[in-house]
Amino acid sequence: MAAQDEEELFSDPTATLSRALPGQVKMKLLVLSGPDAGRSYPLTGPEYVVGKAPPSDIVLNDKSVSRQHLKLQVREGYVKATDMESRNGSFCEGLRFNELDVRLGSVITLGTTELKLVPEDTRSRSVLLSERDRFGALVGTSRKMREVFTLLERMSSGSSDVLIQGETGTGKDLCAEALHAESPRKDGPFVIMDLAGIAPSLVESELFGHVKGAFTGAQADRAGAFERANGGTVFLDEVGELPLELQPRLLRVLERRQIKRVGGNDYRTVNVRVVAATHVRLEDAVQAGKFRRDLFHRLAVLRITLPPLRERPEDIPLLIDTLLERMGRPPSALSDQTRALLAQYPWPGNIRELRNVVEQVVNLGEEALPEMEPAADGAAAAQRALELPFKEAKEKLIDGFERDYLKGLLERCEGNLSRASREADIDRVYLRKLLRKHGLDTRAGGSGLQGDDSGHQD
Repeated sequence: MAAQDEEELFSDPTATLSRALPGQVKMKLLVLSGPDAGRSYPLTGPEYVVGKAPPSDIVLNDKSVSRQHLKLQVREGYVKATDMESRNGSFCEGLRFNELDVRLGSVITLGTTELKLVPEDTRSRSVLLSERDRFGALVGTSRKMREVFTLLERMSSGSSDVLIQGETGTGKDLCAEALHAESPRKDGPFVIMDLAGIAPSLVESELFGHVKGAFTGAQADRAGAFERANGGTVFLDEVGELPLELQPRLLRVLERRQIKRVGGNDYRTVNVRVVAATHVRLEDAVQAGKFRRDLFHRLAVLRITLPPLRERPEDIPLLIDTLLERMGRPPSALSDQTRALLAQYPWPGNIRELRNVVEQVVNLGEEALPEMEPAADGAAAAQRALELPFKEAKEKLIDGFERDYLKGLLERCEGNLSRASREADIDRVYLRKLLRKHGLDTRAGGSGLQGDDSGHQD
């Protein structure tokens, strides 16, 4: 699994997207293990035979592979694999198969050789920037956003699953909705599942459905999100919050497009495209043992990272005008002075924070504009602290770090104390103490802290 291509494929969030061509993703087989580890085979033709000897099209130097082991028929976005009555069998994700639709990101095992179906590397090709200034509800004229629009245009026409990454407030939900609206599935359902907003005990039923009597309160059969999205797209928001014990079930859906309702006996086939989103680095969650590596690789075949607003400040004027237009207000609703102030703020909460501030000023007047310190002033304050005696400088810098960290933490976790405690790996009691210290606890006149995931207050 340490082949260079494998490392490149998942180390660069935009590289996997830049390989997607309009209408179809070109594919190749990457050899992860076995005598031929590190080699790759572009799948440019309609059909291939894999085996250890000619006349096989792809010859593997693996003694445990049959002379003609596996037939591959290339389709749009996947490969149909048929075992050719091999001696040792063909396997995918640990399950033996005779015939299987192998999707991008899947690993096939033949003898001691692992083969991964991945997009072909086309990064050497020049990528033209999109002429758009918007994609669905996403807007921007900066180079970063035009690059994003180029990739979204290419992805929307395909059928492969997509992982959207980005900080809280960057518009991952808008991105997912736009992908659906510009896809061939646009007339099908678009079903949203916010995994961070569902009690862990209910996630399985919400995703996969349940049969009558499966548990207390299950008074009738109920279809889950995947069944409701049949023929369309299911959006799994904050997929990093999916409980570890349910991750194998999601992997099966991604691999085989099959679900089984809670309490049911039969698998049902679904025709859905899966778009997932997360604000956390799933690579770190994998290293911490909180997210399955095979599921991450399966989700991340095509992925995109939305840039934070501080990396594209030139888009702020257009964003302000767009927000005002959606509110039914003219551009003159904000003065030039206010616009200048908004343009120089770093926006740690990204577009969501900008929208909230614009709505607040428009509805309450510009005197309601919150105190906003430009990024440069914050850096200057840190520099001034370094000129103080050691102990005093240390205290000021630590206080500034704690305050900025906690503000960002609350924004990412939408004020939920339990979620913030888990994400920061801080005891709830100590986290509450820090919030009170910096005036961020609502009971100290702070910023909107909520209770735990079950809905009660501390």
